[in-house]
Amino acid sequence: MPLTDAKIRNTKPAENPLKLADSGGLYLEVRPSGAKLWRYRYRIAGKENVFAIGEYFGDKRAGHVSLDDARRERDQARLLVKQGVHPAHHRQTQRMAQLADASNTFEGVAREWIGKKKAGWTLYYTRQVERFLETDVFPYIGKLPIRSVTAAHLLEIVRRVEGRGAETVALLVRQWCSAIFRYAVATLRADGDPAAALRGAITRPKVVHSKPLSREQLAGFVKALDGYAGYRTTVIALRLKLLTFVRTIELRAAEWPEIDFDRAEWRIPAGRMKMREAHIVPLSRQAIELLRELHTLTGGQRWLFPNYRRPTTCMTATTLNRALERMGFNGKGSIGFAAHGFRSTASTMLNEAGYRPDVIERQLAHKERNKTRASYNQAEYLDQRRAMMQQWADMTDSMAKGGKVTPIRRTVA
Repeated sequence: MPLTDAKIRNTKPAENPLKLADSGGLYLEVRPSGAKLWRYRYRIAGKENVFAIGEYFGDKRAGHVSLDDARRERDQARLLVKQGVHPAHHRQTQRMAQLADASNTFEGVAREWIGKKKAGWTLYYTRQVERFLETDVFPYIGKLPIRSVTAAHLLEIVRRVEGRGAETVALLVRQWCSAIFRYAVATLRADGDPAAALRGAITRPKVVHSKPLSREQLAGFVKALDGYAGYRTTVIALRLKLLTFVRTIELRAAEWPEIDFDRAEWRIPAGRMKMREAHIVPLSRQAIELLRELHTLTGGQRWLFPNYRRPTTCMTATTLNRALERMGFNGKGSIGFAAHGFRSTASTMLNEAGYRPDVIERQLAHKERNKTRASYNQAEYLDQRRAMMQQWADMTDSMAKGGKVTPIRRTVA
């Protein structure tokens, strides 16, 4: 006859263990100590086994297994037995999986993914990934087991980022989360990529490129820079940006060992280049003069342009654009010129002057898309580039002195 709660409660312990049978192999063992333990008896391969389900306390304390609970556990165990699986083994496997899930949090897997990938990233990109994940993602889902993170979690995160006007960051966050989940799937710690379902959830903002300066605007900039009252290092940085037209991050994170004063060259290692290829920047006489002056200011430090508030890091990304704002070249009501616009300015004027596009593109460190022509090395066209950079510096130098805007001499170098 099946058990009832009344019978279980009224059964008192004896000198020897008692067994109260229910049905389907389920029984309650009442020990002399008063403990009442649920057991399930079953056979696999002709051998009898006993599965411990839990304890009956008679009240709702933590860990209490009621009569109904025990019957449900028995029914689930019977299904496993029919498949030849021992219920105890199955429970142990589940507990190990739960422990693994608890240790494999989203943040833990994400940092492992970063560690695997950063060898192929620039330092700037690595810091960008870490900074946005630490700011926008980890506080919300970082401590969750990665298997428990859903598309709804991620949608809330990207919409929060989008809501502050950072649509591009929201897109990057979705892409990085998707890559983290794909890595988790590949390492057997996730079953799918919930971030994939969010494609199209964020509208990619239209890219607005900084327009190049005209010759007259360039002359005005050089004059404004000479009268700028900010830090001398900022003035030198902007002038070097004009003279070398490297990318802003390549200038900000420049280190003194990269500068060769004797050869008049700046050798940027592959690890700091966007295209992951080492790059030589021929330095004009004017650039060398600026660097020698800068060396008296920051030569004892790692960076050419250290951060004044945090000397162990380099100049921030906003420093140059803020200076351009103060000079009236960026911000509301201005011509909308940003620091990265020096590259397009130089490219436009040098192409107009008749320099070979190959020489200009090589100096800009653009990736050659044609694989047949992609065999350039870092010193390709170095003589032509050196002459081009000096002529470019001479033209901007004449502007700095307030002279007439002298066109670059047309050349077929």
